[in-house]
Amino acid sequence: MKQDHSQFENLDGTESSVDDPKNFFERMTSRLTKQTDVETPAPPSIKTKEALLLLQNYEETRQGWFWSTDPDGNLTYLTESVAQVLDKTAKELVGTPFTQLFVGVEQNADNQRTLPFLLTKQTKFMELQLQAATKKDEKCWWAVSGSPQFDKAGEFTGFRGSGTNVTAQRQSVEDTARMAMFDSLTGLSNRASMSKKLESTLTAFTQQKRTCSVMLLDLDRFKIVNDTLGHPAGDQLLKHVAKRLTRAVGEFGEVSRLGGDEFQILLPDWEDRGNLGELANTIISSLSQPYTIEGSRCIIGASVGVAIAPFDGMNSEELVRSADLALYAAKGAGRGRFQFFSQDLQQAAEDRRMLEEDLRDALSKDELTLFYQPIVNAKNNTVTGFEALMRWNHGERGPISPGLFIPIAEDANLIGPLGEWALRKACDDAAQWPGDIRVAVNVSPIQFADDQLPNLVKQALKTSGLRPDRLELEITESVFLGESQETEEMFCALKEIGVRLALDDFGTGYSSLSYLQTAPFDKIKIDQSFVRGATEPGSRNGAIIAAIVALAEALDMETTAEGIEALDELDWIRELKVSHVQGYVYSMPVQNEDLCERIQAGDWVLVPTGPAKHRSDRHSMFRKVNIVHENSCYPAMVRNISKTGALIEGIVDVPVGTRFVVDFGDGQIAVSTVRRSMGQQQGLEFDQRLVDDGNGGLCTRTRVSPYLVAAAGMPVPNLPNDFYPENNQTQAIAAVPAFYTTDSWKAA
Repeated sequence: MKQDHSQFENLDGTESSVDDPKNFFERMTSRLTKQTDVETPAPPSIKTKEALLLLQNYEETRQGWFWSTDPDGNLTYLTESVAQVLDKTAKELVGTPFTQLFVGVEQNADNQRTLPFLLTKQTKFMELQLQAATKKDEKCWWAVSGSPQFDKAGEFTGFRGSGTNVTAQRQSVEDTARMAMFDSLTGLSNRASMSKKLESTLTAFTQQKRTCSVMLLDLDRFKIVNDTLGHPAGDQLLKHVAKRLTRAVGEFGEVSRLGGDEFQILLPDWEDRGNLGELANTIISSLSQPYTIEGSRCIIGASVGVAIAPFDGMNSEELVRSADLALYAAKGAGRGRFQFFSQDLQQAAEDRRMLEEDLRDALSKDELTLFYQPIVNAKNNTVTGFEALMRWNHGERGPISPGLFIPIAEDANLIGPLGEWALRKACDDAAQWPGDIRVAVNVSPIQFADDQLPNLVKQALKTSGLRPDRLELEITESVFLGESQETEEMFCALKEIGVRLALDDFGTGYSSLSYLQTAPFDKIKIDQSFVRGATEPGSRNGAIIAAIVALAEALDMETTAEGIEALDELDWIRELKVSHVQGYVYSMPVQNEDLCERIQAGDWVLVPTGPAKHRSDRHSMFRKVNIVHENSCYPAMVRNISKTGALIEGIVDVPVGTRFVVDFGDGQIAVSTVRRSMGQQQGLEFDQRLVDDGNGGLCTRTRVSPYLVAAAGMPVPNLPNDFYPENNQTQAIAAVPAFYTTDSWKAA
């Protein structure tokens, strides 16, 4: 006969439910205990046996387990299945402290009372989640309940209780929490998690007067991968990017993915802009190395914006906004670079937007023109060709740097019409040149991907009458993204026309020898980054260039070294047997009218001129600064600046050897020594080299902490009023000048 055990009679004749096994166990054991208290124990009834069988079944099916202790907290009973989880037997564990079944019993979440405290206080507890003291890697969690037991005299006799395995439930909760705080694709912190972490970090660091930096990173050309290889390939690429980012940052910071192809890096206690710039360059270089995704070779890049607290923002919103503006500036300056935040970036962003609007009308207003820079045979100084370089003479602003308007054209989808105009114009101009002098025209990756490019080249050649072998198309390595069949077909189509092909900017981080085996290049152009500083002791650039030259000769290709400016660089390039040279050491870019006058007489031979030795790049500028000497402060103007020094103007007859402090503003201080004195101009040498600001400019490695400036009572952006000392009176610099000043600095 089938029995229903969902309810049964207690020993006192009442019904009891087994739906709650813990309460059921307590009631049953209590009743059984009372039975044993009588002097002549009665034999167990059928119903009592049935209850014990139910308890046994509950344990054996591992729906839950039971435990009991003596007054000292040592186990007197434990379900066998629990002992097995701990690689023990129940017999071995009887007599040991109940607390030894768990780890971390001294701690508990949400400030709840701990297990030892509850046992000591003889307090009833329910569903206390504890981690089992297993020796395995897999974690096991139990929800434990217990009640103190007392005899008839009221003496405490120990605890009885139960437990259930809640590992699956806890793992589910942790997974849900993790999904809320971590990016499911890369495993990095997500936007919400990083925002919370950044805010708490800045709050603590503000009180401790510590610094913190944030980098915002955006991938260049990632959309092309998604569009050409598909979103699954894009997801795989993002995973690779996350690994490279984590490896590059290491233990110095935390990396998060904000969404899409945007990442953020938190760097506590980082403010040295030299170190930050080095890390940014390391990240950009690492992410720019080729990837293999589903059998396809992919090449992307990265741009980085950097902001430093408290200089660029006191809270997370301000700091991220500053880093975002810096990132926007880095992308606008040509991508593949980093940019520090500065106060003028907001205006720069607005200027860039206005330039984009003006650029759309530049062709129709006839504001664009081509300049031509000579390409010279390194052996005999004879001009063999010219590279066409686009210039924009804005109607109101004057000349606009190509480094500024070319990226704008790319973002605004204007590179196509501008490139077509440049190709047609270059062919028209070159057709008027005598002899076999060639013209080189840059072809952007966007143009190269257009299947109408061969037809455009044919039309430009036909209209101008220029021979195909006098046209050289300069193509960057980024066209090999994906190494598709279309890329090979485009090369074949261009070579069938008869034009020459040059691999531009070779060695800038995307280089691969594999495509040189198949791509029909006639020339390799060595990027100027290999020339800069190559003559300095310890540079390895010479070995790299020698290898490139040997490779080119083996493949029957010419070589051109770009950016040669000093005579020692030219001699060095010649020793390495580079076949052609391009740079200011021979000529700056010239207009077509000037060029035609020079080459009408026949071969054009250029005599190299320039500084005897390479020196750090000097940036011409007209910037007001303050010069501090002892207790005096002088207004002055910087005429030009390099990493090692500057030329200032505005102070008269300063002795050589004088020590100056140059205040560039925004907390940038450079200690220097006067090395040359020429009337009202002084040449300064900095004690500490300046560093690259990521946008072609220079900045000091560190800045004077705004906390120190505020301590002196001087106003500082971002700092709240409570940072200023009460009744602090700023001490004026003593008005006892050691030198005379001029008014030339006002011209700035």
